[in-house]
Amino acid sequence: MINRRTMVGAAACLAGVGMIGRRAATATEPGDAIAARFAELEARSGGRLGVCVLDSSNGRMIGHRLDERFPMCSTFKVLAAGLVLARVDRKQESLDRRVSYTKSDLVTYSPATETRVEGGMTIAELCEAAITLSDNTAGNLLLGSFGGPAGLTAFARSLGDQTTRLDRIETELNEALPGDARDTTSPRTIAQDLRALALGDALTPSSRALLVAWMKANTTGGARIRAGVPSGWIVADKTGTGERGTANDIAVLWPPQRAPLIVTVYLTGATVSRDQQNRLIAAAGAEATAG
Repeated sequence: MINRRTMVGAAACLAGVGMIGRRAATATEPGDAIAARFAELEARSGGRLGVCVLDSSNGRMIGHRLDERFPMCSTFKVLAAGLVLARVDRKQESLDRRVSYTKSDLVTYSPATETRVEGGMTIAELCEAAITLSDNTAGNLLLGSFGGPAGLTAFARSLGDQTTRLDRIETELNEALPGDARDTTSPRTIAQDLRALALGDALTPSSRALLVAWMKANTTGGARIRAGVPSGWIVADKTGTGERGTANDIAVLWPPQRAPLIVTVYLTGATVSRDQQNRLIAAAGAEATAG
Protein backbone atom coordinates (compact mmCIF):
# COMPACT_ATOMS: atom_id res chain seq x y z
CA MET A 1 0.00 0.00 0.00
CA ILE A 2 1.25 3.49 -0.82
CA ASN A 3 1.79 5.30 2.45
CA ARG A 4 1.34 8.92 3.45
CA ARG A 5 4.97 9.93 3.02
CA THR A 6 5.11 8.37 -0.43
CA MET A 7 2.11 10.40 -1.57
CA VAL A 8 3.35 13.65 -0.07
CA GLY A 9 6.63 13.07 -1.86
CA ALA A 10 4.80 12.33 -5.09
CA ALA A 11 3.03 15.65 -4.84
CA ALA A 12 6.32 17.44 -4.45
CA CYS A 13 7.68 15.69 -7.52
CA LEU A 14 4.88 17.16 -9.57
CA ALA A 15 6.46 20.57 -9.13
CA GLY A 16 10.04 19.37 -9.06
CA VAL A 17 10.62 20.98 -5.69
CA GLY A 18 11.09 19.79 -2.13
CA MET A 19 8.53 17.87 -0.16
CA ILE A 20 5.66 19.84 1.27
CA GLY A 21 5.30 20.24 5.02
CA ARG A 22 4.15 17.31 7.11
CA ARG A 23 2.94 18.93 10.30
CA ALA A 24 -0.08 17.11 11.65
CA ALA A 25 -3.60 18.25 10.82
CA THR A 26 -4.73 18.15 14.44
CA ALA A 27 -7.16 20.19 16.46
CA THR A 28 -4.24 22.25 17.83
CA GLU A 29 -2.83 23.30 14.47
CA PRO A 30 -4.03 26.60 12.99
CA GLY A 31 -6.34 26.02 10.08
CA ASP A 32 -4.41 28.41 7.89
CA ALA A 33 -1.30 26.22 8.06
CA ILE A 34 -2.91 23.17 6.50
CA ALA A 35 -4.87 25.43 4.15
CA ALA A 36 -1.55 26.79 2.90
CA ARG A 37 -0.38 23.28 2.11
CA PHE A 38 -3.58 22.55 0.24
CA ALA A 39 -2.96 25.78 -1.68
CA GLU A 40 0.48 24.44 -2.64
CA LEU A 41 -1.15 21.33 -4.05
CA GLU A 42 -3.65 23.50 -5.90
CA ALA A 43 -0.85 25.50 -7.50
CA ARG A 44 0.66 22.30 -8.86
CA SER A 45 -2.64 21.26 -10.40
CA GLY A 46 -3.09 24.31 -12.60
CA GLY A 47 -6.71 24.39 -11.47
CA ARG A 48 -8.83 24.94 -8.38
CA LEU A 49 -8.74 22.60 -5.36
CA GLY A 50 -11.27 22.45 -2.55
CA VAL A 51 -10.74 20.38 0.59
CA CYS A 52 -12.65 19.91 3.83
CA VAL A 53 -11.42 17.89 6.80
CA LEU A 54 -14.19 17.36 9.37
CA ASP A 55 -13.42 15.91 12.80
CA SER A 56 -16.53 13.98 13.81
CA SER A 57 -15.62 14.15 17.50
CA ASN A 58 -16.20 17.89 17.70
CA GLY A 59 -17.49 19.06 14.31
CA ARG A 60 -14.39 21.17 13.66
CA MET A 61 -13.64 21.76 9.98
CA ILE A 62 -10.48 22.98 8.32
CA GLY A 63 -9.55 23.11 4.67
CA HIS A 64 -9.21 25.19 1.54
CA ARG A 65 -11.95 26.84 -0.54
CA LEU A 66 -14.44 25.29 1.86
CA ASP A 67 -17.47 27.17 0.58
CA GLU A 68 -16.75 27.44 -3.14
CA ARG A 69 -18.78 25.46 -5.65
CA PHE A 70 -17.26 22.47 -7.43
CA PRO A 71 -18.79 20.01 -9.91
CA MET A 72 -20.04 16.95 -8.03
CA CYS A 73 -19.73 14.43 -10.84
CA SER A 74 -20.32 10.93 -9.48
CA THR A 75 -20.03 11.92 -5.83
CA PHE A 76 -23.76 12.70 -6.15
CA LYS A 77 -24.31 8.93 -6.04
CA VAL A 78 -23.73 8.90 -2.28
CA LEU A 79 -26.63 11.29 -1.86
CA ALA A 80 -28.70 9.24 -4.31
CA ALA A 81 -28.11 6.02 -2.39
CA GLY A 82 -28.71 7.89 0.85
CA LEU A 83 -32.08 9.12 -0.40
CA VAL A 84 -33.05 5.63 -1.55
CA LEU A 85 -32.21 4.28 1.91
CA ALA A 86 -34.13 7.11 3.59
CA ARG A 87 -37.13 6.16 1.47
CA VAL A 88 -36.68 2.52 2.48
CA ASP A 89 -36.65 3.63 6.12
CA ARG A 90 -39.96 5.43 5.53
CA LYS A 91 -41.47 2.38 3.79
CA GLN A 92 -41.63 4.33 0.51
CA GLU A 93 -39.19 2.04 -1.29
CA SER A 94 -37.99 -1.56 -1.14
CA LEU A 95 -34.43 -2.71 -1.68
CA ASP A 96 -35.85 -5.85 -3.29
CA ARG A 97 -37.89 -4.00 -5.92
CA ARG A 98 -36.72 -4.94 -9.38
CA VAL A 99 -36.21 -2.14 -11.90
CA SER A 100 -36.57 -2.91 -15.59
CA TYR A 101 -34.71 -0.94 -18.26
CA THR A 102 -33.70 -1.24 -21.89
CA LYS A 103 -30.54 -0.84 -23.94
CA SER A 104 -31.65 2.67 -24.81
CA ASP A 105 -31.29 3.61 -21.14
CA LEU A 106 -27.61 2.68 -21.06
CA VAL A 107 -25.06 5.50 -20.97
CA THR A 108 -21.27 5.57 -21.07
CA TYR A 109 -19.53 3.60 -18.33
CA SER A 110 -22.14 1.18 -17.06
CA PRO A 111 -20.18 -2.01 -16.26
CA ALA A 112 -22.91 -3.66 -14.20
CA THR A 113 -26.13 -2.48 -15.80
CA GLU A 114 -25.00 -3.23 -19.35
CA THR A 115 -24.82 -6.93 -18.44
CA ARG A 116 -28.24 -7.07 -16.76
CA VAL A 117 -30.59 -5.54 -19.32
CA GLU A 118 -32.61 -8.71 -19.82
CA GLY A 119 -33.59 -9.27 -16.21
CA GLY A 120 -33.20 -5.84 -14.69
CA MET A 121 -31.70 -5.13 -11.28
CA THR A 122 -33.04 -4.61 -7.78
CA ILE A 123 -32.85 -1.25 -6.07
CA ALA A 124 -30.17 -2.67 -3.75
CA GLU A 125 -28.13 -3.90 -6.72
CA LEU A 126 -28.41 -0.51 -8.40
CA CYS A 127 -27.18 1.24 -5.25
CA GLU A 128 -24.26 -1.14 -4.96
CA ALA A 129 -23.34 -0.71 -8.64
CA ALA A 130 -23.60 3.08 -8.41
CA ILE A 131 -21.35 3.28 -5.34
CA THR A 132 -18.84 0.47 -5.80
CA LEU A 133 -18.43 0.71 -9.59
CA SER A 134 -19.72 4.25 -10.24
CA ASP A 135 -22.08 2.72 -12.81
CA ASN A 136 -23.68 5.69 -14.56
CA THR A 137 -26.85 3.99 -15.73
CA ALA A 138 -27.40 2.72 -12.19
CA GLY A 139 -27.10 6.30 -10.98
CA ASN A 140 -29.69 7.45 -13.49
CA LEU A 141 -32.09 4.64 -12.58
CA LEU A 142 -31.80 5.59 -8.92
CA LEU A 143 -32.55 9.20 -9.81
CA GLY A 144 -35.61 8.00 -11.69
CA SER A 145 -36.85 6.21 -8.59
CA PHE A 146 -37.32 9.37 -6.52
CA GLY A 147 -38.08 12.31 -8.80
CA GLY A 148 -34.81 12.92 -10.60
CA PRO A 149 -32.28 15.68 -9.91
CA ALA A 150 -34.92 17.85 -8.23
CA GLY A 151 -35.66 15.04 -5.80
CA LEU A 152 -31.99 14.74 -4.89
CA THR A 153 -31.68 18.50 -4.40
CA ALA A 154 -34.72 18.44 -2.11
CA PHE A 155 -33.12 15.64 -0.10
CA ALA A 156 -29.98 17.74 0.34
CA ARG A 157 -32.15 20.57 1.67
CA SER A 158 -33.74 18.15 4.15
CA LEU A 159 -30.25 17.47 5.51
CA GLY A 160 -29.76 21.20 6.10
CA ASP A 161 -27.65 21.60 2.97
CA GLN A 162 -28.56 24.84 1.21
CA THR A 163 -25.75 24.61 -1.35
CA THR A 164 -25.77 21.27 -3.17
CA ARG A 165 -27.85 21.10 -6.32
CA LEU A 166 -28.28 18.48 -9.02
CA ASP A 167 -29.72 19.67 -12.31
CA ARG A 168 -28.91 16.98 -14.87
CA ILE A 169 -28.36 13.24 -15.14
CA GLU A 170 -25.43 11.11 -16.26
CA THR A 171 -23.43 11.84 -18.23
CA GLU A 172 -24.30 15.49 -18.88
CA LEU A 173 -23.74 16.39 -15.21
CA ASN A 174 -19.99 15.84 -15.70
CA GLU A 175 -19.60 18.82 -18.07
CA ALA A 176 -17.91 20.95 -15.39
CA LEU A 177 -18.11 24.30 -17.17
CA PRO A 178 -16.23 27.03 -15.27
CA GLY A 179 -18.63 29.20 -13.29
CA ASP A 180 -21.62 26.91 -13.91
CA ALA A 181 -23.58 26.38 -10.68
CA ARG A 182 -25.42 23.37 -12.05
CA ASP A 183 -24.61 20.00 -10.49
CA THR A 184 -22.34 21.47 -7.83
CA THR A 185 -21.63 21.28 -4.13
CA SER A 186 -19.02 22.72 -1.77
CA PRO A 187 -16.41 20.78 0.20
CA ARG A 188 -17.94 21.90 3.49
CA THR A 189 -21.56 21.09 2.73
CA ILE A 190 -20.92 17.66 1.20
CA ALA A 191 -18.77 16.81 4.25
CA GLN A 192 -21.68 17.72 6.51
CA ASP A 193 -24.05 15.66 4.36
CA LEU A 194 -21.71 12.68 4.51
CA ARG A 195 -21.44 13.02 8.27
CA ALA A 196 -25.24 12.98 8.59
CA LEU A 197 -25.63 9.95 6.35
CA ALA A 198 -22.66 7.80 7.38
CA LEU A 199 -22.21 8.77 11.03
CA GLY A 200 -25.35 10.63 12.08
CA ASP A 201 -29.03 9.89 12.40
CA ALA A 202 -30.27 10.79 8.90
CA LEU A 203 -30.70 7.05 8.31
CA THR A 204 -31.66 4.13 10.53
CA PRO A 205 -28.71 2.12 11.87
CA SER A 206 -29.27 -0.69 9.36
CA SER A 207 -29.48 1.68 6.39
CA ARG A 208 -26.47 3.65 7.60
CA ALA A 209 -24.46 0.43 7.89
CA LEU A 210 -25.45 -0.58 4.36
CA LEU A 211 -24.38 2.75 2.87
CA VAL A 212 -21.05 2.56 4.67
CA ALA A 213 -20.53 -1.03 3.52
CA TRP A 214 -21.06 -0.02 -0.10
CA MET A 215 -18.59 2.85 0.27
CA LYS A 216 -16.01 0.63 1.94
CA ALA A 217 -16.31 -1.74 -1.04
CA ASN A 218 -15.75 1.03 -3.59
CA THR A 219 -13.37 -0.07 -6.35
CA THR A 220 -12.74 3.28 -8.07
CA GLY A 221 -10.81 5.17 -5.39
CA GLY A 222 -7.59 3.25 -4.99
CA ALA A 223 -5.43 6.00 -6.48
CA ARG A 224 -7.08 8.91 -4.66
CA ILE A 225 -7.72 9.46 -0.93
CA ARG A 226 -7.19 5.76 -0.18
CA ALA A 227 -3.65 6.00 -1.55
CA GLY A 228 -2.69 8.73 0.92
CA VAL A 229 -4.28 7.34 4.07
CA PRO A 230 -1.98 5.81 6.71
CA SER A 231 -1.83 2.04 7.04
CA GLY A 232 -4.42 0.67 9.43
CA TRP A 233 -7.06 3.29 8.70
CA ILE A 234 -10.43 2.10 7.36
CA VAL A 235 -11.73 3.99 4.31
CA ALA A 236 -15.21 4.34 2.84
CA ASP A 237 -15.25 6.62 -0.20
CA LYS A 238 -16.89 7.67 -3.44
CA THR A 239 -15.07 9.21 -6.38
CA GLY A 240 -16.22 11.50 -9.16
CA THR A 241 -14.58 12.30 -12.48
CA GLY A 242 -15.58 14.85 -15.08
CA GLU A 243 -14.49 16.97 -17.98
CA ARG A 244 -12.12 19.94 -17.93
CA GLY A 245 -9.65 18.57 -15.40
CA THR A 246 -12.23 17.55 -12.82
CA ALA A 247 -11.61 14.79 -10.28
CA ASN A 248 -13.10 14.30 -6.81
CA ASP A 249 -13.19 11.97 -3.84
CA ILE A 250 -15.20 12.07 -0.62
CA ALA A 251 -14.45 9.71 2.24
CA VAL A 252 -15.17 8.66 5.78
CA LEU A 253 -11.96 7.58 7.51
CA TRP A 254 -11.67 5.53 10.68
CA PRO A 255 -8.25 5.92 12.35
CA PRO A 256 -7.25 3.39 15.00
CA GLN A 257 -8.75 4.31 18.39
CA ARG A 258 -9.92 7.75 17.27
CA ALA A 259 -13.17 9.27 16.10
CA PRO A 260 -13.76 9.17 12.34
CA LEU A 261 -12.70 11.95 10.01
CA ILE A 262 -14.54 13.04 6.90
CA VAL A 263 -12.36 14.27 4.05
CA THR A 264 -13.77 15.76 0.86
CA VAL A 265 -11.51 16.73 -2.03
CA TYR A 266 -12.70 18.48 -5.20
CA LEU A 267 -10.42 19.41 -8.09
CA THR A 268 -11.50 21.16 -11.28
CA GLY A 269 -9.78 23.02 -14.10
CA ALA A 270 -6.60 21.00 -13.59
CA THR A 271 -4.08 21.16 -16.42
CA VAL A 272 -2.06 18.12 -15.34
CA SER A 273 -2.74 14.54 -16.42
CA ARG A 274 -5.40 12.36 -14.82
CA ASP A 275 -2.71 10.33 -13.06
CA GLN A 276 -1.26 13.52 -11.62
CA GLN A 277 -4.74 14.63 -10.55
CA ASN A 278 -5.12 11.35 -8.69
CA ARG A 279 -1.76 11.84 -6.98
CA LEU A 280 -2.71 15.36 -5.91
CA ILE A 281 -5.95 14.07 -4.36
CA ALA A 282 -3.98 11.34 -2.59
CA ALA A 283 -1.53 13.97 -1.34
CA ALA A 284 -4.44 16.06 -0.03
CA GLY A 285 -5.67 12.96 1.78
CA ALA A 286 -2.19 12.44 3.21
CA GLU A 287 -2.06 16.01 4.51
CA ALA A 288 -5.54 15.67 5.99
CA THR A 289 -4.55 12.55 7.92
CA ALA A 290 -0.95 13.42 8.81
CA GLY A 291 0.20 12.94 12.36
